[in-house]
Amino acid sequence: MARRFDPNPFDDGDEVNPFASVPSAANTRLSPLPPEPADFYDRNNSVDIPLDSAADLKKKERELQAREADLRKREEIVKRKEEAAARAGIVLEDKNWPPFFPIIHHDVANDIPIHLQKLQYVAFTTYLGLVFCLFWNIIATTTAWIKGEDPKIWFLAIIYFILGVPLGYVLWYRPLYRTFGKESALKFGWFFLFYLLHIGFVIFAAVAPPVVFKGKSLAGILPAIDLVGDQALVGIFYFIGFGLFCLEALLSIWVIQQVYMYFRGSGRAAEMRRDAA
Repeated sequence: MARRFDPNPFDDGDEVNPFASVPSAANTRLSPLPPEPADFYDRNNSVDIPLDSAADLKKKERELQAREADLRKREEIVKRKEEAAARAGIVLEDKNWPPFFPIIHHDVANDIPIHLQKLQYVAFTTYLGLVFCLFWNIIATTTAWIKGEDPKIWFLAIIYFILGVPLGYVLWYRPLYRTFGKESALKFGWFFLFYLLHIGFVIFAAVAPPVVFKGKSLAGILPAIDLVGDQALVGIFYFIGFGLFCLEALLSIWVIQQVYMYFRGSGRAAEMRRDAA
């Protein structure tokens, strides 16, 4: 029981002397740290860092200088070739079409004047239409071959495709592209000549007269009528080919009319006569 008249109720009875001596380490609960070695923080000890020798550094420096000299030499060669090509009027074009495997340069938006871009795009559509017509012709002749027709018609269809696609690009589409791109007006003559041959071939294919293998190597109207009675599926494929060739012919006739009107109205006819002279 606490005393009633306790002068210091917070006194627990233990007297603590702050000036008393600190108890020894043996009486404390924490054990002392082990002694550190004498040379643990010795700044005089050397650190082994592998460094290249002076000979190796000089060798690498010589290699870098040789590479730099070789790059400068190559840059000078490329620069001289570009200057020579520019003096000769050769235009270096980046291959950018088709996007998945660029093999040609085709940039209507940047190479063709804005008032001719629509006509150029339609001409490009006729080129792609020729590619698709010849490809469909292969499908139609393949179907006819499966149904018992002569396999030679399939080989002829393959020949039409292999020859028609690159020749159409080189002989009439590329000359038109270059002429619209402000090159020589003489290319108009190439375009008109071979584009007329293109139109003639498309019309011939749409009719497919019985000249070679009764015309069955081309998906035209005459073999379609001949086949639809006995082999309905083959006849349908040939009728579709006939429609594609007709559409290609009509679009191509429109293109050559527009190009001719531009040729006569822009003064290119007189320019072509001067170039020919």
